[in-house]
Amino acid sequence: MTTMQNYPLLYKMRELIKLSKLYLDHAPKSEKYASVQKIKQLEWDVYLLIVEVLKRYHKRTTLTELDIKHEQLRCAWQLYYELGYLAFKDGQNSHDKAYENHRFAAINRQLDEVGAMIGGWIKVEKEAFNNQKN
Repeated sequence: MTTMQNYPLLYKMRELIKLSKLYLDHAPKSEKYASVQKIKQLEWDVYLLIVEVLKRYHKRTTLTELDIKHEQLRCAWQLYYELGYLAFKDGQNSHDKAYENHRFAAINRQLDEVGAMIGGWIKVEKEAFNNQKN
């Protein structure tokens, strides 16, 4: 069993999934099976790719897939926000812009942290690969 202390990226992604569940549970009914499911699937894809990279000996291709999935997740959340779905509470539009902006800022902050960690990991792997070549 892996411990979260040893894998901070895995921990951060778990925290992002838990926070987004709170927000996505309030989505309008019309989006429960479309954009909400897509965002949840992308989150799980990123989470499972992190596990896969941790277990692979050669990480470069999987890290590229992880980086792409993370960017797709970021774009999905951006669109979800721009369509106004983060303003919903219990399936009803609250029309509260501050509430909506607060939710998006919280998700975006966690997405940024995960992205920075992925970027750092890619940089370390590139340096290790370049050092092996020399």
